[in-house]
This record gives sequence, structure tokens and C-alpha cells, in this order.
Amino acid sequence: MENTRMYADSVSAVPSPASLPTDDPTPTSAAAARSRRRLLWHLGEMALAMVAGMLLLGPLWELAGTALGVGDALARPEVAALVMATNMTVGMTVGMRYRAHRWPAVGEMAVAMYVPFLLLLVPFRAGLIDADALLLGGHLLMIPAMVLVAVRHRHEASVPVRRNRVVVALAHRWPAAVALLLTVDMWVEPGVLSPWTMLVLPGGYLLIGMARRTLGGRGVLATQLAGLAIWVALTLVAVLAGGRTAAWLVAFGWLAHAGWDLAHHRGGRVVPRGYTEFCMVLDVALAAVMVLAILTTDG
Repeated sequence: MENTRMYADSVSAVPSPASLPTDDPTPTSAAAARSRRRLLWHLGEMALAMVAGMLLLGPLWELAGTALGVGDALARPEVAALVMATNMTVGMTVGMRYRAHRWPAVGEMAVAMYVPFLLLLVPFRAGLIDADALLLGGHLLMIPAMVLVAVRHRHEASVPVRRNRVVVALAHRWPAAVALLLTVDMWVEPGVLSPWTMLVLPGGYLLIGMARRTLGGRGVLATQLAGLAIWVALTLVAVLAGGRTAAWLVAFGWLAHAGWDLAHHRGGRVVPRGYTEFCMVLDVALAAVMVLAILTTDG
């Protein structure tokens, strides 16, 4: 049976991010497969936490740089690389501590974030590589460094964690949090998306439905095709109208799709509920940003 741990603020058991040591020195193939899945899941969570850190903290650095008059200094490649490593480290630290990883493992993972960039600063300062190579190389070297740290600590037992109920509730709403993080940059500089982006709205449901084979129910495929026809028509009208009318139609199209998401969230059909939650929050947030852009832009 898969190892689980209990949290002091919850009556539900959640999978441990690391497999606990057992008395059996030769684990079965099934146990080894579970260990590999846990390792891959842990690395995937770390990647998402790092992206979340960049999305959330990146705009804050820009605002702080502008307010303090150090925007040019923050834009220097070597500084930007270390700022990016800091953003990823903050997101990774929050994610690992929430998953009850010990501080030594968190510290080593933080080192894995910084060392690749620090190593490449030497050839960058010497003029051997450019800024793009610095950023790209740092990210590429970070991957094996993260894997080494994760493998090194994969058998460690978790530490006891007592979480606030509000934090637990927010963590359960992670699809909504990811959706909001994706719109942080747009709130700083509001704009209107292209009308063609509305084709993504019904297309996502059809693609996921085909992959999950959930379009075979009574009337399910017809409903999805009807939604596709509606948003295709709205897209074409917006393209032909152009200007401010097109902007309002695009904002309306994204906002209307939030209602589509809500209906599917309640029904639990076609796509996972996590996807509908993510999509619904993203649709509302983007529609609000576009309305703000329209209202703050001269006709």
C-alpha cells in the first residue's frame, strides 16, 4: 500500500512526496514504479511552483524597479538571471514546505536554482557567451541539478506540518490560483486579445473530450459542436467589425465562456472539474482586464 501521512489540520491522508524506507532491501517492481511516479510527480510540482513564482513575483520586481528608479539595473542580464532564480526559489520553497519536505532538501534545491546561473556568469562576464545563452544555459543546467537533489532525498520521511485551514482551502483551489497568476502581467499593462483567441475556448473542450473519450454521451458532441459554431461566428463578426466593437465582442466572448465553464463544472462532463475551474477563473479575469483596457483607452 502506498505510504501516506496525516496532517494535523486535516482528517484526509495525502500521498507522501517521498517513499519511506522499508525493511525489504529488494523492493518489488510495483514499489519501484510507484517510487518513480512519486519522483516525477514531485519534479512536476516543483516546476509548477517555479513558474508560479516567476509569474507572481516578476511583475512586482518591475513595479519596484520603476518606483525605486533601478529598472535599468534590474534589466541587466546577470541581474535579471539572479532575480529569476530568486523568483523560482521562492515558489519552490513554498511548494516544498507545503508538501512537508525538510529544510535541508529545500536548501539544496535552492542551491540547484542559483548555481547554474552563477557558473555561467563567469563566461558571460568574459564575453564568451551572450545574455540569451546565459538564461537558456542556466535553465538547462538547472534540470539535472534538480533531479539530483530530488533523487538524493527521495527516501526521506516527511516532517510534521500543521497548516492553517485557510491555506489548505486555498491549496485545494490551485486551478483558480494558476489562472490568476497567468493574468498578473495583463493587469499591469491591460490590453485586448485578438479575436482569433476565442477559437481556443470551444476547441479546448473538444480536444480534451476526444482525448478522454467523453463526447459519446447523448447530445454531448452536438452541444460541443454548437458551442464551436457560436464562438466561430462571434470571432468572424469581431474580425469583420474591427476597432472598439471588436474589442467589446472579444471581451464578451471570453466572459460568456465562463458561463459555459460553470455549466460543465456543475455537470462534471466532458472535461475534468479542475480544468473547468481553471478555465472559468481565467475567462473572467481576462474579460475584466479587456474591459479595463477598453475603458481606459481613447476611442
